[in-house]
Amino acid sequence: MCLLAVDLGMKAGLAWFGDDGRLLRCRTVHFPNRTVLKRAMPAILDEVPNLTHVVIEGGGPVAALWWKAVVKRDLPIIQTCAEAWREDILWLRERRNGPQAKEHALQLAMKVLRWSNVTLASPLADDAAEAVLCGLWAERKFGIIQEFPDELRKP
Repeated sequence: MCLLAVDLGMKAGLAWFGDDGRLLRCRTVHFPNRTVLKRAMPAILDEVPNLTHVVIEGGGPVAALWWKAVVKRDLPIIQTCAEAWREDILWLRERRNGPQAKEHALQLAMKVLRWSNVTLASPLADDAAEAVLCGLWAERKFGIIQEFPDELRKP
């Protein structure tokens, strides 16, 4: 079992989670246009074996492309917005505005990486950090995990 979380955009954050709820990998990818994105989707969906769930954060034409690709594979998909997962994961004082929420998301995503024993070759970008946290949120929604790990809960 594997969940893919996507922070939508032409610059997208991607995060894959295993059946134990831990992060397997994450990265940021830049697509110069929708044609390149559309061509890249099959490889992204195949990047980690046994993909079983997908969550996308965001909307618009890019979301429609992801929906089509995921539904074609007959996988469950959730579409959400940053405000939804941030409400469950970040304190109100940590999400009063976008830049503040992104900073706290980076800090918490780094905790997820440490908890999952994932190391990165380059610094974590905010798109990947938000994909990590959106994925963690979606794991609860899909019932993959029941609660956030103690190390990651709000203090």
